[in-house]
Amino acid sequence: GWFRRLLHKPKPSLAESSLNAGRSTPSSPSSSSSSAESSVSSPSMSLVRSVRPSLISLSDINASGSAWWAKNYDICICHSEVYLEMVEELVSYLESQPESFRCFLQLRDATPGSAVVAELCDAVQNSHCWLMLIAPGFLRDPWGKYQMHQVLAEAPMANGRTIPVLKDVERKDYPKELRNLCYIYMVLKENSFRQIRDTVMR
Repeated sequence: GWFRRLLHKPKPSLAESSLNAGRSTPSSPSSSSSSAESSVSSPSMSLVRSVRPSLISLSDINASGSAWWAKNYDICICHSEVYLEMVEELVSYLESQPESFRCFLQLRDATPGSAVVAELCDAVQNSHCWLMLIAPGFLRDPWGKYQMHQVLAEAPMANGRTIPVLKDVERKDYPKELRNLCYIYMVLKENSFRQIRDTVMR
């Protein structure tokens, strides 16, 4: 009925409308909920309050432009080919979690025929966080170093979003470029996988 009342209601002046807008903020949560259940004086407020979280579909979330869905991937995995088998286990673990993390694994997700460097740059830009498996092969591989520098160039001050994971690397060999970042030291695979998941969730 608010639309019918709006049609028959005389339009207020500009000063009155700005004054009413300042008064429309509810004083307490209880008063806002009670007014939503009874009669709603503002049409815009009635539209907002009529939305139920249970009615929001996946397509609505995608179209809403929320921060979570603004990126194609949750985690971009940077690694050397020596540890590909372990990385595949990690990706399988993360994607099977209740959160269904969206992981980018280049050998699996890169578009055939596209440039390798372009695919990496696109994945880095379209991921919420980046995981680097720092292993001896990663440090000796020019491609591994390129991945690390690409991540750092994308977000040099991304606190908590760049996640270094050390495997079979001593502290003295930890890359100087990452010295300002805390890391996960992988000893027991199951525990480390769980720690990586918790870190991504935070």
